[in-house]
Amino acid sequence: MSKIRILAVDDNPTNNKLVFHCLAREADIEVVTCVCGEDVLARLNQGEKFDVLLVDWCMPGMSGYELVCSVRANFAFNHIRIMMLTAKTDLQDVSQALKAGVSEYLMKPFTKEMLLNKLALLLTDQTIMPKIRVLIVDDAVVIRRLVTDSLAQDPDIEVVGTAANGQIALAKIEQVNPDLVTLDMEMPVMNGLQTLAAIRKTYPRLPVIMFSTLTERGASATFEALSLGASDYVTKPANVGSVGAAIARVRDELVPKIKGLCRRTPVAPVARTPAIAEARIQSPQRPGAPARADLLAIGVSTGGPNALAALIPGLAANFPVPIVIVQHMPPLFTALLAERLKAVSGLPAREGVPGALLRPGEIWVAPGGFHMEVEKTADGLRLRTHQGPLENSCRPAVDVLFRSVAQACGPRALAVVLTGMGQDGLRGCENIREAGGQILAQDEASSVVWGMPGVVSQAGLADKVVPLPEMAGEINRRLQGGSPRAGTISSCGLSTDASSPKAP
Repeated sequence: MSKIRILAVDDNPTNNKLVFHCLAREADIEVVTCVCGEDVLARLNQGEKFDVLLVDWCMPGMSGYELVCSVRANFAFNHIRIMMLTAKTDLQDVSQALKAGVSEYLMKPFTKEMLLNKLALLLTDQTIMPKIRVLIVDDAVVIRRLVTDSLAQDPDIEVVGTAANGQIALAKIEQVNPDLVTLDMEMPVMNGLQTLAAIRKTYPRLPVIMFSTLTERGASATFEALSLGASDYVTKPANVGSVGAAIARVRDELVPKIKGLCRRTPVAPVARTPAIAEARIQSPQRPGAPARADLLAIGVSTGGPNALAALIPGLAANFPVPIVIVQHMPPLFTALLAERLKAVSGLPAREGVPGALLRPGEIWVAPGGFHMEVEKTADGLRLRTHQGPLENSCRPAVDVLFRSVAQACGPRALAVVLTGMGQDGLRGCENIREAGGQILAQDEASSVVWGMPGVVSQAGLADKVVPLPEMAGEINRRLQGGSPRAGTISSCGLSTDASSPKAP
């Protein structure tokens, strides 16, 4: 039987030595120590395997709490158990750590017996997590094999069937009961859009990821699929070289989206102690401060096009400030997103261009492949775009935009974090909070994936956590805007006012 690998991280070497001496003589445990969170992430990203992290909260640079958020944002590390070893005893701190993904919490000072007892609880708190069952639908044999081989490399995913067209896929869904479907756009007999519409009639909550080409036609069809209820999309690999490179590309794009859309509830979770249950009580939200802002900045990813199409039409008539948006999308897609937002809202909307002067009521979408920033100039706020390094594996990145907004607008910034995977936007929200700005986060129930808004909420940065149908009203109130636009918002995010333009 292999040993349990434990990585203890504390900036105080004496504390690391204490943990090491407590555990080193246990025959079934191997202990490794380090002094900073950055080292932990480097080890994990380089492929080192650990079963448990023992984390100090108060460390210079990256705090233990920030380390926990970073680990939990990466689905590849979800199996790692985390125990916080800290002198922070306040119940709100405990609650914050548990909501971020800490499994156990041990106060300093502690004895060897206390640590071993907590580890015993941690390691016996096992849950049975069934594999995610995926049905692959594509008329090309090569693509079906490529996707199957890509997903087969992940132990949490099982391909339970394939189908060459939509008609076969509908029959297979009933037979194999998948948790998620990957769906090609162009197929004989029944194409992807027709199949998606049929799936949504019978299986309204079944996650569907569209598999599209990175072309103008493919991007347009993808937006139509999103409006019909597709959960997300992945672009097909092109000009990536070897088959191995293509498999790696599909795996890296598709696996995180599958896991994000199919988060599991454990079959048999171990009951928590009363003290832990009490600590999980949510702390109260920060009181809202309806100060007038100079700019509305929005960050969004998975589920974003429909979330934006639901939000933007509800903003006040004669909206008093400019709107800047980062939606994680490649080129072509962001231009179509701007067109769609213009169609559903009637507000001017376009991709960001360098030097553009920001005016009230105008929407600027960060172009795919470029970061977008806001700069304060003598004649007002202007845009800057560039192809700097990826942040959070993204370009455009929400953190880049929010960081610039904090610097340009200070306390007169309003940031909104909507549905999306990962934690892009967390650092930028820290900057906006430090500058005195306001932050709103979408709630879990209305999010396709509560990753980005979830980490902002759990970090205590959000002034308020808001359901998507109420977000426009909350923004209007904080900007002291006028009355909301006429018409209601449907579940697919389009205005139901008969006079409103429809999405492309």
